[in-house]
Amino acid sequence: MAQPFRIGVMQLTMEPLEEMLGSARAMDRVGMDTIWLAEAYPWWRKHGMEARSSTVTSGLIAKETERLAVGWGIISPFTRHPVQVAMDARVVQEAAGPGRFLLGFGTSKIFLNNARIPTKRTLGPMREAVEIVRGVLSGQPFEYEGQTFGASVPGLQDEAETPRDVPPVYVAATAPKMQALAGEIADGCLTPSITTPAFVRYTRENVAADIDIGCTIVASIHESNRDAGRDGAREIAGMYLANKVQNIQGAADTLLDLAGLTQNEIRPVAEAMEQGGRLAAKAKVTDDILDKCKPIAGTPADCIAAIEEYRDAGCTHIMLELWGDRRHDQIELFGKEVLPHFGRR
Repeated sequence: MAQPFRIGVMQLTMEPLEEMLGSARAMDRVGMDTIWLAEAYPWWRKHGMEARSSTVTSGLIAKETERLAVGWGIISPFTRHPVQVAMDARVVQEAAGPGRFLLGFGTSKIFLNNARIPTKRTLGPMREAVEIVRGVLSGQPFEYEGQTFGASVPGLQDEAETPRDVPPVYVAATAPKMQALAGEIADGCLTPSITTPAFVRYTRENVAADIDIGCTIVASIHESNRDAGRDGAREIAGMYLANKVQNIQGAADTLLDLAGLTQNEIRPVAEAMEQGGRLAAKAKVTDDILDKCKPIAGTPADCIAAIEEYRDAGCTHIMLELWGDRRHDQIELFGKEVLPHFGRR
């Protein structure tokens, strides 16, 4: 069955709570399909921002909105046991109501480095985590003994007051083996920031299944000025390119290769980030580098054309990583000028 085409926002949980809640209310109002909460790593503290919990924030957002689906994009089974994840999921399901919660798992290697949690195996533990979460949320008696995780959970009694459904489970993946695992066991695969149409096609080949492909794409919009519209995308691209150099080399190499970017080309961005913060990094993101990142940015017409390119490449779930000034205004502008082109009102 063909996947529906959805457009949402990837919200970094490194902002003040009221700012995030206000953004979610604006997304709900204009007709965005989803808000995905990316758990901000402690790395952001070096750059003047604070890490906040996605699981806690998601419940609050669910209570503040009416139709917007709320997703974890992502949390790590290495930092929360899968049984605890199932418990947190029930809270968000209860707050959101039926069909409004999406559970996203990912390794979160930066987080593991910050928390000093060593791990060399990721594929096996991810499979176990997905099986345990689904098993616990099914409500049936559940016994499981894996190499990394185990669970022994009684079945739900008929009189227990709780949601009963198992939400869609997504796996975040950059490397081909994890993408293949997502195609085998998950309802969707989530790709990282600096995803390009070329990386979408690469992901589709590795996933090899008709599942939702959610792509995190740097984004910014202005009603009439293309350069102003690209300004916010330049800043968030700078932050993530610095991450690719400093923290997550390896699997990120293919991501950069398919964007036509080299480590030498983006190293000045990372150095500027370390020395002067995100605005200094932004100044090192040239037009050529930004173009290679393939942002959804500029005027509404620019954004529509970019979204169509991603859709044609096989992305079924756009996750806009909005940045820059007046973000609530940007959300309103996307709702007014872009979403109607894709059947949203």
